[in-house]
Amino acid sequence: MPDAALLSRLSDAVEAGFAAETAFLADLVRFPSTRGNEAPLQDWMARQLAQRGYAVDRFTLADVPLAAHPKASPMVEADPARSVQVVATHRAAAPTGRSLILQGHVDVVPEGPQEMWTHPPYAAVVKDGWMYGRGAHDMKSGVAAMVWAMDAIRAAGLEPAADVHLQTVTEEESTGNGALATLLRGYRADAALIPEPTGGTITRAHTGTLWFRIRVRGVPVHVAVAQSGSNAIMSAYHLIGALVAHTAELNRAAREHPWYREIENPLKFNPGIIRGGDWASSTPAWCEVDCRIGLLPGTDVAEARRGVEQAVAAAARGDNFLANNPPEVEWHGFLADGYVLEPGTEAEAVLARVHDQVFGEAMPARITTAVNDTRFYGLYFGIPGLCYGPKGEGAHAFDECTELAHLKRTTLAIAAFIAEWCGVRERASGERSGAC
Repeated sequence: MPDAALLSRLSDAVEAGFAAETAFLADLVRFPSTRGNEAPLQDWMARQLAQRGYAVDRFTLADVPLAAHPKASPMVEADPARSVQVVATHRAAAPTGRSLILQGHVDVVPEGPQEMWTHPPYAAVVKDGWMYGRGAHDMKSGVAAMVWAMDAIRAAGLEPAADVHLQTVTEEESTGNGALATLLRGYRADAALIPEPTGGTITRAHTGTLWFRIRVRGVPVHVAVAQSGSNAIMSAYHLIGALVAHTAELNRAAREHPWYREIENPLKFNPGIIRGGDWASSTPAWCEVDCRIGLLPGTDVAEARRGVEQAVAAAARGDNFLANNPPEVEWHGFLADGYVLEPGTEAEAVLARVHDQVFGEAMPARITTAVNDTRFYGLYFGIPGLCYGPKGEGAHAFDECTELAHLKRTTLAIAAFIAEWCGVRERASGERSGAC
């Protein structure tokens, strides 16, 4: 672990820069970077990182061969050419340490009705030590932490003794294709750290996620004679009920899983968007339901898809109308595996020692029922994927917020991890961090 003198230098640098880090985070939150609208923020990030002297690579998902990779997810609702990724690289001269990827996503989920927020969702209001706003917690606080951890190393008069790639990506909330794109672009390292808002825990395991759309047709008639037609929305409810039952069966089987057997109902099913019908006095002729369902680490994505399709087909066969008018299932987003960070990696051991030093306690592990980007590094490219970051509340909810005091300590922990994992050396006066 970093010696006391080094940790003190880093702590002083984090403290001196924290007001500016908080302002940086507020600027991040003020960008409404929902899906398809991330480019303005990514362009701003590219400028911010270039000003720090990094070598910056700005590219889109259309610039990499996503379709050729078996773990790319379909992007039915988004244009790859508008999905901008940013990689800023510190190149170490004659590297002696271990290389590192620091990666965070800048896409956020929709804010919902703004009048239901206590503070405007993109105002970045600070109150009682918390910053409020869409993305403040998930995960722009982590992006700020990783950028300013590197800034703290520089402010302390040091630089990493190995290559470090700072990456801001999109699509984490819908496909994960942003993370995959950086790997297809050729970026590799000895470890990857994603500072998702874990509250100072290490994510031991995450479930996978599937997105799908159910399309149902009906026979429209005047509601006065509804019995002579069919109602596509009611038919969709029938299918949703079948998927609830399917999920219950999956959760019964999950009781035997080595990592999830202690988690009650770890696999979540959610009908998240419903559209249908054209007129309140007509039985609806169509309905579409966008759904999300989880899968356990070790479950094959193709097997999970078949399970959904079979549940829908079986429910349709039991309905007089649907049996002759089968619903469609379209896969339109996440086709994501679950992932387990197996205990014993050196990267986790280093992070645990640093966390203990900064927080004064052992680093807890968590098992999550949501997905994150670590699967790409750990499962497909042999790079240990660490998910560890600051504390907050309200991911995907109203009044999302991050705790600034915890963010400061997390920034120090990440800076100390970089110093320990990559090694550090004294910077020459006037030396540019990103010079190749």
